Amino acid sequence: MILLVIFSSLLCSAAARPSLKYLENPNSGENETEDPAEVRSAAIKRLLEVFGMEDPPAVHGHKQPPQYMLDLYNTVADVDGVTKDPYILEGNTVRSFFDKLRSEQVEFRFNMSTVSREEKILTAELHLFKLRPQATLAFNRHHFCQVSVYQVLDTSKTNSTQDKKLLSSRLIPVHSTGWEVFTITHAVRSWMVDEGSNMGLHVVVRTLGGSAVDMKLMRFASGRNHHQSKQPMLVLFTDDGRRPTRVESTDFDDNAATFNLPPSFMSGTSSRIARSVDYSEEEGMSAPCQRHPLYVDFEEIGWSGWIISPRGYNAYHCKGSCPFPLGQNMRPTNHATVQSIINALKLLRGVEAPCCVPDKLFSINLLYFDDDENVVLKQYNDMVAGSCGCH
Repeated sequence: MILLVIFSSLLCSAAARPSLKYLENPNSGENETEDPAEVRSAAIKRLLEVFGMEDPPAVHGHKQPPQYMLDLYNTVADVDGVTKDPYILEGNTVRSFFDKLRSEQVEFRFNMSTVSREEKILTAELHLFKLRPQATLAFNRHHFCQVSVYQVLDTSKTNSTQDKKLLSSRLIPVHSTGWEVFTITHAVRSWMVDEGSNMGLHVVVRTLGGSAVDMKLMRFASGRNHHQSKQPMLVLFTDDGRRPTRVESTDFDDNAATFNLPPSFMSGTSSRIARSVDYSEEEGMSAPCQRHPLYVDFEEIGWSGWIISPRGYNAYHCKGSCPFPLGQNMRPTNHATVQSIINALKLLRGVEAPCCVPDKLFSINLLYFDDDENVVLKQYNDMVAGSCGCH
């Protein structure tokens, strides 16, 4: 038990008090004259890894994201991108794809190449914007039509003679207007298994009696002739396996939470406050453990061209002392309380005071464009220090 206390104390001391020289240059021990540009590049590369990327997506100009994705983001995240409720979103990734055929007919094809094969496909939806029927047919005797969505099959790869497979079908009022959503999960899952099987989707509209319907009566917006806000869209909900086992993560991971970015990328308290804190520490009057601002500015990093929301977020950081005796306001663990007592009584040499670290970590959400101009909503775990405690 004594060895365990000493070992954990040494780890705590090393993690809680890295030198300023190390923060400026983590590899200073290896190369005292490392180029600041290389440090910046390495820091951004490390941050990209935190966000699950190898390179930042290419910037394609100011393209308007689908309103559905904007609304979804505002539903799951607050103004800083912090997750409101982890149970609102199915999985941790949502993607929107625009139709690549851009045909005037009811045929659609979506490029799914940006989806990793390791991701679990949860739900796939086809979003079609239904237009009002043309005025000349406004008084048609049909009030409802049967709209069916089929997966187009490659007959050369199957033993069946059928060239399409029914995915979803339901009745839709002829005179309605607005978005209609059809579940097409089975088709997308098959496309992920065999990318070459993606022959697209086909929509068939019939009367209640089963006869064909004039396309002027039941019309859907196409990618060619209508505004981008009404274009056919595939929305895909996936999970990449990083979903936490708990609503709040209480395990502090230095490697995951420390970005090692140059000071210009992050801003915390003002320099005046920082100087006063440093002065008080020199006088042995360190403030008690508490949470301090640590704003990550995506524009300063150079990511504002592809990140839609948020423009940045407050990660916060924990700083301060954990003096004996530890009060409940310090949110100490039993282990920290015991360690504090051992340290105060000097029962063992080398046992430091407990560390001030995050004891709650929350997720944030990013809404951004990927390399193929698809809009992605992705949730990242353990990105915000929700509160601090002595551990």
